[in-house]
Amino acid sequence: MSTSDQQATTPPRQRGAVAQRVVHLGPGLLVAILGVAAAWAAHALVPQVGILTWAVLLGAVVANLRLLPAAARPGLKISLKKLLRVGIILLGFSLPLAAIAALGLPVIALVVGTLLATLLSTYWLGLRMRLGRPRSLLIATGFAICGASAIAAMEDNAEADEDEVATAIAMVTICGTVAMVALPLLQVPLGLDDRQFGVWAGASVHEVGQVVAAAGPAGAAAVAVAVVVKLTRVLMLAPVVAGVSLVRRRQAARNGGNLSGSSRPPIVPLFIVGFLVCVLIRSAGLVPEWLLDPIATAQTATLGAALFALGTGVDLAALVRHGGRPLLLGTVSTLVVGSVSLAGVLALA
Repeated sequence: MSTSDQQATTPPRQRGAVAQRVVHLGPGLLVAILGVAAAWAAHALVPQVGILTWAVLLGAVVANLRLLPAAARPGLKISLKKLLRVGIILLGFSLPLAAIAALGLPVIALVVGTLLATLLSTYWLGLRMRLGRPRSLLIATGFAICGASAIAAMEDNAEADEDEVATAIAMVTICGTVAMVALPLLQVPLGLDDRQFGVWAGASVHEVGQVVAAAGPAGAAAVAVAVVVKLTRVLMLAPVVAGVSLVRRRQAARNGGNLSGSSRPPIVPLFIVGFLVCVLIRSAGLVPEWLLDPIATAQTATLGAALFALGTGVDLAALVRHGGRPLLLGTVSTLVVGSVSLAGVLALA
């Protein structure tokens, strides 16, 4: 075939392949977009529940009411895998290192200590409760770091299936909502000033939206401190994921085997590298202020689409039947993160 013939025939083939892919993935992507829009609307009506939490809940409702067309499955699967990573990368733009450093070394040490205590104790207890390594690790990660985003980031290293991921996110949603309501009621009895309460809320409540709602009654100053403390926990996502990957490799070597192919995760996944790069770009002041809000909106939209897709894989009947032990683990983990962080706040006072 001549060059001219190739030029004449290749574009139509490419257009055909693109059209086929759009037909294959389009319905699911459209459903994910509509799911995010619905989550945004629900959040506007009930702002105490975050957009990401609404996205998971609405996805589960749509799937369990059998309202989801079969043609949407491929596009939703792509949304879950690809958009999730994009959202986590964009999350890095919300983490200026200068704001974290301004907390001071004692508060940063409190955050790191609370995170490690929660992560290790929750994982250990989950194994003792026979919940299995994947579910125990996901619940530990979500409760210790940043809820649904952390759970999703740890999915591959935990070798978890969609049901295990959905269970962990459901526990974070339930327990985080209880903590969000309970903490403001305890500020006065515990004698915490607004800054101390902001540190406690940021170090103990699971999702960023839940942190804002919990600190809100104490005022804007408490919210500002709580958000920065919470983002300090989010920054720990990268070393925790890398650490779990290294542990997996060493365990495989001790057992005389090697992780290879798809079962061998990178020490630091590429999307975590992207997350860290975005942190550095924001910290270097290379992002114009006017661009931060659109980036935050894009981050929420991509994570929301991914978590709506995740929600469509939730079997609510199975969750009710088998959710007793995970809920118990989540309750204990919430008590651990709350009590350890409170002890730290009181010690610093």
